[in-house]
Amino acid sequence: MGLMDSQVLVALALSLLGGFSTSIGALFVVLSETPNLKTLGLLQGFAAGLMLSISFLDLAHNAINSIGFLKGNLWFYAGVIFFAVIANFIPEPKLAPVPHQEKNKKNGDERNKDIMKKHRRQVLFSGIITAVGISLHNFPEGMAVFLGSMKGLRVGLNLALAISLHNIPEGVAVALPIYFATKSKWQAFKLATLSGFAEPLGVIVVAYIFPSSLNPEILEGLLASVGGVMAFLTLHEMLPLAIEYSGQKRAVKAVFVGMAFMSAS
Repeated sequence: MGLMDSQVLVALALSLLGGFSTSIGALFVVLSETPNLKTLGLLQGFAAGLMLSISFLDLAHNAINSIGFLKGNLWFYAGVIFFAVIANFIPEPKLAPVPHQEKNKKNGDERNKDIMKKHRRQVLFSGIITAVGISLHNFPEGMAVFLGSMKGLRVGLNLALAISLHNIPEGVAVALPIYFATKSKWQAFKLATLSGFAEPLGVIVVAYIFPSSLNPEILEGLLASVGGVMAFLTLHEMLPLAIEYSGQKRAVKAVFVGMAFMSAS
């Protein structure tokens, strides 16, 4: 049991690193009200490259080597389908553009205030939905970190790194609308941080579901599924965001830099 405990602790520490990255994203918002989206996009592209490299060249590749081409692929696509189904129910995290308040010359113009109020409510709602969505995303990411670190510290660490980079823009996506709507830096920071804590929660849940005497073949299969989940998450969310923020050419270059970095490490 000792080994399992230490693995759980390592995975917890790694997932906390990922979880805290949403707080870093929130800090960007709290400290400067216009985060540099180009840089965010490049970071997102780089993280996408890391994730794709881990999914295909690490997790899926190892599974295929150890349990065979067919089984490895079946597990991988099971992960893809599983996450595709989940993604249908999860509201898309989007960065709401922060509208400028219209300067009100005439004090009598209450209508403007009402519009702002209504708008604030919408933006607040979008921020809360984003926070919920990102929490739901971070949950399987925590599971991935745990399963990865059961396989070896290197896999766990690399996963945690990719997920951390990916969580910084997610923190921004939660904090921006919340900050705009509530004008409270603390609320924005708090909600973004909370959405990151779904990650260690994923670790704890999986640690108690999976017995430490997990059949190695099933573990390899699960890791291939995690690869499928991550590949889907990357192409479905990270890449489009990266392209939106930093432009197609830059984003694609960042993806390959990420992949190369992963292979080099």
